[in-house]
Amino acid sequence: MSKEELHRGDLVEVKSPSEILATLDHRGALSDLPFMPEMAPLCGRRFTVDRRADKICDTIHYTGSRRLNDAVLLEDLRCDGSAHDGCQAECRFFWKEQWLSKVTPGMAPSAPAPAAALAGLIERTAANTRSLVQIGDKQEPRYSCQATELQRCTEHLKLWDPTTYVREYTSGNVTLGHFLKVTSRAVVQEPMRKLGLIPEVHLKGTARKGDRFEPLNLQPGELVRVRSEEEIAKTLTPDGRNKGLWFDREMMPYCGGTFRVRQRIGKFINDQDRKMIELKNEAITLDGVICSGDYSLRRWFCPRAIYPYWRECWLERAEAARQPAEAQRATGRAAG
Repeated sequence: MSKEELHRGDLVEVKSPSEILATLDHRGALSDLPFMPEMAPLCGRRFTVDRRADKICDTIHYTGSRRLNDAVLLEDLRCDGSAHDGCQAECRFFWKEQWLSKVTPGMAPSAPAPAAALAGLIERTAANTRSLVQIGDKQEPRYSCQATELQRCTEHLKLWDPTTYVREYTSGNVTLGHFLKVTSRAVVQEPMRKLGLIPEVHLKGTARKGDRFEPLNLQPGELVRVRSEEEIAKTLTPDGRNKGLWFDREMMPYCGGTFRVRQRIGKFINDQDRKMIELKNEAITLDGVICSGDYSLRRWFCPRAIYPYWRECWLERAEAARQPAEAQRATGRAAG
């Protein structure tokens, strides 16, 4: 690169629509990374760099980790799906450094972008978000976004390339303590995985396919407690699923914690086949509950912070969780 790389903590300003347009090809992408219409309203605004995108997980072919060159993530900016038929995945945006200006002391904020320039940027990028494919005798929509195009705009990383891991620390992505904690776990777990000593199914269950569990009809804002691993195992089949939904290794550290319901998930774009998946069964996301990249095998340090989906039977309302504990304390007081 001809200019200094951006790092965690840097203050940046998203360039104007006309400047960003000048970097995009006819598909609205730079080096195969789309600039999405949902990002356009952020032009001219200032944000802090959260992480570099030097090591991100592959959610298309699950080959491990990939590198997105010259790109960063800003704060917790996420896609609202408004230009992708209401996709609820809430993926974080990737920002090419060419779309950003580092803010220097005394640098005055840019003037608001002309409406015509903003409209032009949205028009260029929106034209490629949705297409129709002929399937038999009907046409079906297929979607394009940063998540679906990551295979095209990234390069595969070797599992044990030391430069890849050291860069996570030297770039400022993670602290030394975090770096040592995760790499220490990795050098132990990866040989065990290859020897078959770590099971592919993170949490084997005892439920049978078709078992039903009482619905909670949870709504955004409600306070819930994540059930214990033992309780959740009772709702999973031996392959670690509940109605097809996998209970992931990254979800285990949240067991026993209390969180607020973020949203009910009805549909999302599948990275692999670019189809819109409309869920037949309930799925919940929780505020602050994300994939950390610390526990997923071969995907350590991924900064994408994807929201995992939760079945209601893996949760209970916080009030319901407190009642048995309060009753137990009352019983203890009476016995004393």
